[in-house]
Amino acid sequence: MYNIFWLVPIASILALFFAFYFYRQVFKEDEGTDIMKKIANHVRLGAMAYLKQQYKVVLIFFIILTILFSVLAYGFNLQNPWVPFAFLSGGLFSGIAGFLGMKTATMASARTANAARKSLDAGLRVAFRSGGVMGLVVVGLGLLDISIWFVILNYVYPAASDTHNMMIITTTMLTFGMGASAQALFARVGGGIFTKAADVGADLVGKVEAGIPEDDPRNPATIADNVGDNVGDVAGMGADLYESYCGSILATAALGAAAFINTAELQMKAVLAPMLIAAIGILLSIIGIFVVRTKEGASQKSLMKSLEKGINLSSLLIVVAALGLLYLLQIQNWLGIWGALVVGLLVGIVIGKATEYFTSEEYAPTQKIAENAETGPATVIISGLGIGMVSTVVPVIAVGIGIILSYLSATAGDFSNLPVGLYGIGIAAVGMLSTLGITLATDAYGPIADNAGGNAEMSELGPEVRKRTDALDSLGNTTAATGKGFAIGSAALTALALLASYIEELKIGIDRLMQTSGKYLFPNGIEVKSRAELMDLGLNDFMNFFQVHLMNPVVLIGVFIGSMMAFLFCGFTMNAVGRAAAKMVDEVRRQFREIKGILEGDTEPDYAKCVEISTKGAQVEMILPSILAIVVPIIVCLVFGVAGSLGLLVGGLATGFVLAVFMSNSGGAWDNAKKYIESGQMGGKGSDAHKATVIGDTVGDPFKDTSGPSLNILIKLMSMVTIVMSGVTVAVSVF
Repeated sequence: MYNIFWLVPIASILALFFAFYFYRQVFKEDEGTDIMKKIANHVRLGAMAYLKQQYKVVLIFFIILTILFSVLAYGFNLQNPWVPFAFLSGGLFSGIAGFLGMKTATMASARTANAARKSLDAGLRVAFRSGGVMGLVVVGLGLLDISIWFVILNYVYPAASDTHNMMIITTTMLTFGMGASAQALFARVGGGIFTKAADVGADLVGKVEAGIPEDDPRNPATIADNVGDNVGDVAGMGADLYESYCGSILATAALGAAAFINTAELQMKAVLAPMLIAAIGILLSIIGIFVVRTKEGASQKSLMKSLEKGINLSSLLIVVAALGLLYLLQIQNWLGIWGALVVGLLVGIVIGKATEYFTSEEYAPTQKIAENAETGPATVIISGLGIGMVSTVVPVIAVGIGIILSYLSATAGDFSNLPVGLYGIGIAAVGMLSTLGITLATDAYGPIADNAGGNAEMSELGPEVRKRTDALDSLGNTTAATGKGFAIGSAALTALALLASYIEELKIGIDRLMQTSGKYLFPNGIEVKSRAELMDLGLNDFMNFFQVHLMNPVVLIGVFIGSMMAFLFCGFTMNAVGRAAAKMVDEVRRQFREIKGILEGDTEPDYAKCVEISTKGAQVEMILPSILAIVVPIIVCLVFGVAGSLGLLVGGLATGFVLAVFMSNSGGAWDNAKKYIESGQMGGKGSDAHKATVIGDTVGDPFKDTSGPSLNILIKLMSMVTIVMSGVTVAVSVF
């Protein structure tokens, strides 16, 4: 059984090989004219300079947290001694994935614009395969990290000789998810603040006040805006989904180890299943990337169908392949486990379609916002908020139904079989993310197409080329919105699996302290004198012992704090964008006022100054929200113990999920309402209706690109911090 595990590292290496193959293919494409190369180089240098500064800040935080975890592990024996190293590896691999993805994206924008000079299909192929590099790097490095730790920990704690060792292995591996989550939060928040400060400044002063087009080279903030698309939507989204991907696999493995702890062979199969499903998903994602093509003059719906062709093919194949895999593994109720995986895939598709409906300019909700633009920006904002609120219904119901169906499917309808039911929910999360290689490619495609459109505009390419890049850009807005909805939905299922994994981590923490102190735990009046007895205790035993129920005021306090955290975090990030954007607006106005000849096109603006403002603003403003996400769960676990910590996670998950969907969909709808008018509707560019939607878009920018997508990382990071601190929580609560 252990031999089949080697398919996992082989698939990860294959993903990295094809990522390199696509990178070389894109690199061989012509970058275009000298002015196109110059603009692309400005963006490339700005993005790399920002990322270098961000990694310096992140490094300081990682050093501090590593020292803290080392003290807890080696000084007080409150954690596994491998935790500090696992934490560092998670952050390192996540950072590498973001760096490589962004390097490819900044290289691809001019090449996409130049390919669009030939045909729409050529432009789509270059942009999409560049996004494919991001997708394959994320899944490749994620599975490689998991493989390395599985081999190391199996050597240190031989699982074949003791099923309880598998619990130690899987819960220890979970902790490297905190490193990935911390890195993702910095990337998402910092990148989101950077890009939206530049975007808001460019839109308000350039479009509304000066009346010049988007991505006009006369606008000093336009390079910073294009840089921001890469650091926020490529590096940020890549790090975000990296930790979702790893978190879902690791949480499911931990739940499998607990659900089948009494049978070594079944336990090993249950632990390996999510890894093997992810490995097969990589192979099928590569196939899906190769089939994405389109025809010249394709409509928005035709372009979307081209991308969906690759995604749907990969999803269909994973359903068939997973059926064969689970049959070969012969996990208990393997057909029901397969059903849970299918449920996860279907939930992902439903959330993606719902997001597309509420944010695409092809459908009524976004068109309604555009119609409201004729009465001014106030009605644009009101209708956008309303549509965002309504849009939460489908994802919430889909996730709710998905949870119930995956639970019942895994347990064959036995609602009392809690451990296996939770394992089924974890498998559903893995199923949703199994084809991440291609779904992330469609998301990373968006900012690449956006930058290509900016390059075409600034390079003054012909109207036919700009028509093609506009079509690719408009599609990118929808795929980006769909990708955010997908990331939020997967975060909800992953966070639920992590919530259940927390209890298993508590068992390990109690076992460690029992061995150190010699004291025994007495849940429900049963004296626990051995490791085996402790590990055999059910989830309900722990819930009863720690008084985790709705009548416990400590649980309710935790729920309220978790709900508050979602709003407090959004408040900090929204205000951060507002402050950084105000500085950008002042700078763009100063340059228009003081540098003669900019608006006439005789003088080049000081692009570097705007990049510098966004960089400094992001570096300073991302610190407080990021610290908050780490410190609050630690305080709650110290003050309110296990019951308060579980309440915190429940409140954060429920409120954060709904709030994230609302903010992301409102922002996406405002953005595409603007694009709809720019396509020639209701007076087109420069009309009063257009200016009203620009105002709506500037409000929506931090909604959809900073606060909304950052919430799904907040949900998972709070879960990861709570899991890593479980040893401390147990020591405070019990011993």
